[in-house]
Amino acid sequence: MAMTAFSANAKSVDQVPRKNGKIVLALLAPGILYMLLFFVAPFIQLIITSLQAPDTSGGIGQYVSALQFSNYVAAIQEYWPQILRSFIYALTATIIGLLISYPLAYLIGVKVRSRPMLQGILLILVVAPFFISFLLRTLAWKSLLPSELVGTHFSVILGLVYNFIPFMVLPMFASLQALDLRLVEAGTDLYASPLTVFRKVTLPLSLPGVVSGTLLSFIPMAGDYVSASREFLGGTETTMVGNVIESNFLQTQNYPMAASLSIVLMVIILVIVATYVKKSGAEDLL
Repeated sequence: MAMTAFSANAKSVDQVPRKNGKIVLALLAPGILYMLLFFVAPFIQLIITSLQAPDTSGGIGQYVSALQFSNYVAAIQEYWPQILRSFIYALTATIIGLLISYPLAYLIGVKVRSRPMLQGILLILVVAPFFISFLLRTLAWKSLLPSELVGTHFSVILGLVYNFIPFMVLPMFASLQALDLRLVEAGTDLYASPLTVFRKVTLPLSLPGVVSGTLLSFIPMAGDYVSASREFLGGTETTMVGNVIESNFLQTQNYPMAASLSIVLMVIILVIVATYVKKSGAEDLL
């Protein structure tokens, strides 16, 4: 009788995971389908386009399927200055944004934690730019800046910093908001200086927010084409790889070159991000 009961229980235990597995699969199906349709399929098409060759019997924008891997070499050889400039701009803007965002996030997440209303107002001010179009915000800076500064490295970096600061502040705020202030007080009680407490306690505990914020800013900055556009804050000497991709896709209709540049940009970003996460020791923190 005991064996019968044990067998019945074993069957019911085996059936529960199967039912749960089907439920989980059903819940995940819409997300998986979305990723397949809007990420995997376009990415595969992008790779196919990057390997196409010009159609000798066609006109501008006419290409045929091929395995022309030389497109990647040509893209790097022809546009390496724009690729390098894009990452220099993105790195510079990320560092400047970090120097501005961390103190701001610390103020909101730690200093005014005991004043919820003020904290809420400051958070609204941080996200308020999102209520206005990205294009309009960038165009507004073109009107605000002196004409001699528009089209310079300064104006492009300024546009990148301004447009992406909220993406950096919010993850840092989330980490600092969860910071246990008793640990900070313990460091002070042990006669550590404020700088030591920050370096040994606050910064390590807020590192997930720092890593997330810098990545959320750096990645779109590297591919941005609005700030560096001549119609906005850029000029002839500030062209980024995003501008080149946009020009090849929409103007010259050199689709293989544009797709090749997109793949190159994606690979470089993946390498930089993987190296950054590994060096920061944040693999388990993200």
